[in-house]
Amino acid sequence: MDSLEESDKKLVPLIICPGLSETAEEYLDLLEAVLPRRSIILSFRGRGKSDTPDRGYNLTEHVSDIEAVVKQTGISSFHLFSYSRGVSYALGYVERHKEQIQSLIIGDYPPEHRAMPHDWPEDYINNYLIPYNRTANIRPEAVWGIQRESALINLDDMSLSMPVLVGRGKLQESLITDTDLDRYKKMCSNITVKEYFQSGHNLKGTEKKLFYTDVTDFLDTLSEGFN
Repeated sequence: MDSLEESDKKLVPLIICPGLSETAEEYLDLLEAVLPRRSIILSFRGRGKSDTPDRGYNLTEHVSDIEAVVKQTGISSFHLFSYSRGVSYALGYVERHKEQIQSLIIGDYPPEHRAMPHDWPEDYINNYLIPYNRTANIRPEAVWGIQRESALINLDDMSLSMPVLVGRGKLQESLITDTDLDRYKKMCSNITVKEYFQSGHNLKGTEKKLFYTDVTDFLDTLSEGFN
């Protein structure tokens, strides 16, 4: 999904990487919040209206989804927003294409790509996707593929000079521990941390308006050079 027709061409675009079972459509409100900045939202493989291949659910393949969107849109410089497991896909992209990223926004996820437990797919499908009517958001085949092909990969061994915004929920429920936050601070020379004390991992719940306002303000205060 692309807000090109409504955008100000002088502003650097934003690419939005949704979380594990999220689709592009679930970020239309963020797209509207950052207008007139152009936003490009993707649904990763197996999610939303994207295809569901039999295989290809490791970190490299998810990074290739972002690469395909960048190639298709023809942009060469952009801000990158990521949330939950989408953070690992975004960091994987940044590791390969650091020169393209003008800023990075991280929503409540540590600097790593996590391996998913063997019993995770059945629990996730039966106790979350089905009860909450989200099987159209991510197909079971994709859930099983993510578990089968996932592996722990630490993504904190790179040095990031671009501005980085890290948002996390209250400590007991956030996926970013104090140790993880220290890892981000070591990675990033220009980091802003926002904490949402009424939220757990779900920053887009009770405090979504505040979270999106912080994202918009962060982007608007950057000195931008468009390529």
